[in-house]
Amino acid sequence: MKKWNTVLGKVVVCVCEIIVGVLLMADPIVFTAGIITAAGILLLLTGAFTILRYFRMDPMEAQLEQGLVKGICAILGGLLCVFKKEWIITTFPLLTVLYGLVILFTGIMRIQWAVDMMRIKKEQWHMAAAGAGVSIVLATVILLNPFKTTVVLWRFVAVSMIIGAVMDLVILVFINQDNKGNKKEDSTEIM
Repeated sequence: MKKWNTVLGKVVVCVCEIIVGVLLMADPIVFTAGIITAAGILLLLTGAFTILRYFRMDPMEAQLEQGLVKGICAILGGLLCVFKKEWIITTFPLLTVLYGLVILFTGIMRIQWAVDMMRIKKEQWHMAAAGAGVSIVLATVILLNPFKTTVVLWRFVAVSMIIGAVMDLVILVFINQDNKGNKKEDSTEIM
């Protein structure tokens, strides 16, 4: 059951990545502005809650947690996101570099996955290796940032998200089919 929950969780993450990728491709600037605004509202709510909690706590305990500072910082970050989202979108190249680093790290993790599969003699290890290779290539392209406009760059990020998620889904399907086949073989050996 635990393994099924893990697989289901990975499938949900992949589907969410595909949805975000499609929305980014449709209108990158509006989607990004919406995400930034939503994050700003969340920060504002979190900051207000933290400040209220600070004033309701015992003064000695509140002093240790520094809830007032955390709340004010969250509110300032929320205001920045809500009212200055254009500035944040303008700094997208920096965000893209961070995203490229995340994809690179994911690709390196996929190398581990591929090598683990190869070591335990899974026939589909080459698919995990291909997924790792695709992630590393996409990360390299993103980090080199050869694009002139933000919209094209956003769309490239969207395509890379979709490709990575589809590769993960394909790998998950093959791994689960292989695991079912192994269980069937194991049960026939016992009989």
